[in-house]
Amino acid sequence: MSVIQPFTHACRIARWLICGGIVLGGIAPGRLSLAQGGAGCNAPAVEPVLHIPLPGYPFTPVVSADGCWVFVALVGDGKGATSGVAVLRRSGGTMSVVRAVPLKSSGTGAVLTHDGRTLVVAAGARVAFLDAARLISGAGDPVLGYLDVGEGAAAIYVNVTRDDETLFVALERAAAILVVDMAKIRARMFTDAAVVGRIPVGQGPVAVTLSNDGKYLYTTSQTAPPLWKWPVECKPEGRDPAKAQPEYAKGAVVVVDVARARTDPAKSVVARVPVGCNPVRLVTSPDGGTAWITARGDHAIVAVDTGRLLRDPAQAIAARIPVGTAPVGIAVVDGGRRVIATNSNRFAGDANDRQSLNVVDVSRGAANAAFLGLVPAGAFPRELCVSPDGRTLFVGNFASKTLQVIDLARLAPQKAP
Repeated sequence: MSVIQPFTHACRIARWLICGGIVLGGIAPGRLSLAQGGAGCNAPAVEPVLHIPLPGYPFTPVVSADGCWVFVALVGDGKGATSGVAVLRRSGGTMSVVRAVPLKSSGTGAVLTHDGRTLVVAAGARVAFLDAARLISGAGDPVLGYLDVGEGAAAIYVNVTRDDETLFVALERAAAILVVDMAKIRARMFTDAAVVGRIPVGQGPVAVTLSNDGKYLYTTSQTAPPLWKWPVECKPEGRDPAKAQPEYAKGAVVVVDVARARTDPAKSVVARVPVGCNPVRLVTSPDGGTAWITARGDHAIVAVDTGRLLRDPAQAIAARIPVGTAPVGIAVVDGGRRVIATNSNRFAGDANDRQSLNVVDVSRGAANAAFLGLVPAGAFPRELCVSPDGRTLFVGNFASKTLQVIDLARLAPQKAP
């Protein structure tokens, strides 16, 4: 298990990415193109870093397959900040908000179906389904309908299987992953009839990441429930670590058999592996062999050997890399040779707090990871997404209410002070 020290280095252009839970690598055959004449959509911006003001607090950015459109789920505050989705157009090196679509409640996790037709947004007590073409054109109401999940469930993240047949919804306050039949949603059945069931996981599930072959779903649970009888090792976040005492168990990566989840969700969990305090986001390497996880309570990112999650869970953790305060968002770039994670300062910052992104070289394997440096960000950088061509990083600076746009070809990590 490696522990690394910081130094500076240039970062290569990203070649592989995950946005909103979907692996994107260009426009697949048969995928719906959402723009006319989109050749100039991915032109680099004049400046290496842009900050685009948004009408609400950004959670998840999602990029269309052609790179021309960015949909950002927004959290509102009842004081002018929009609860819904911002639609941004990219063209000729510029980017701007063209419209904001309100939802019944704040949008958090979001995913675009693989056919490019439907944007799915987790929104607290419900899940919203929006017509992507209408979002772009502004013609007609883009909201197709809502699936109620319960006032106390707190839908926070979503993902769809490669065939667009099954939707997974992380219910953060219900210790479960909701399984939804997308065929029924397409038939406008926004009722319990579309719900297959719930996958029981640990407390505070967030990530819903599919393995590269689609056979498994990886989710993070922030803390193990008492039923698992894991030792109490983690201190409460946001308190003075020198004075606080451990109050809860580590969180887990929970592995779900996707085929079984489609028919019998309650019995679909095949592994639970402790990975650290408050694990939240998870992405996989291009070959699927490594899962990269932000352990927010440990102020670290954790590399997990996915092959060992089932056959040798005690040896699954390949590296634990210390970063800044309370990392949340994470992305794998440059063909898997670099990992970028946000320092969120989740429990102490405000709108004036400026944080940073960690850039880590993992080209020699997780055990030999090397810290390259930091990239300045806004207040509470929460989510990361990379354009399908791998050239642009999008950062949702939550407390700043901005979308930060970074040209990865000109990314220059700075040495940590």
